[in-house]
Amino acid sequence: MNKNLEPVVKAIQDKFGATYEEFRDEVHLFVKPEQIVEALTLLRDEQEFELLSALTATDYWPQESPRFHVIYQFTSLAKNLSVQIRVPLNGSSPKVQTVTAVYASANWRERELLDMFGIEVEGHPDPRRILMPDDHVGHPLRKDYPLGYEEPQFTFNFDEIDLRKPYAKE
Repeated sequence: MNKNLEPVVKAIQDKFGATYEEFRDEVHLFVKPEQIVEALTLLRDEQEFELLSALTATDYWPQESPRFHVIYQFTSLAKNLSVQIRVPLNGSSPKVQTVTAVYASANWRERELLDMFGIEVEGHPDPRRILMPDDHVGHPLRKDYPLGYEEPQFTFNFDEIDLRKPYAKE
């Protein structure tokens, strides 16, 4: 681990009981969902991580506990450091608190969490869908979402595919 990152990891561990893992020189801290706002406030105010560079999620389906990890990627421009905070969530009703009061740039990214993964962001100022139509059912970045597929048409399967194509009727 980068020696400059050790005090950051220790501060989050001491205050929140967070665990961490290292993978290819990246540090991932795991925080409970109810602690996320307080943890990010500490990261911003005391550790000088001023940039929320990414906010997304990962789906570990068919695993249910935890099924999702909400991933917050931070950069400290002053210290030239990067750290990732992960919040594990169960699959039955995934919810996390909004962090828009701490990082305003989280606004649209949290809307993407709802739209693409179905992860509810409690307290969000504008919880509307952002990428999919309002009447769309489902969340496309979940691993259990059905894939759309259209078979390509070649000479060997031309007739079979041609029968399935909708043509304009006169």
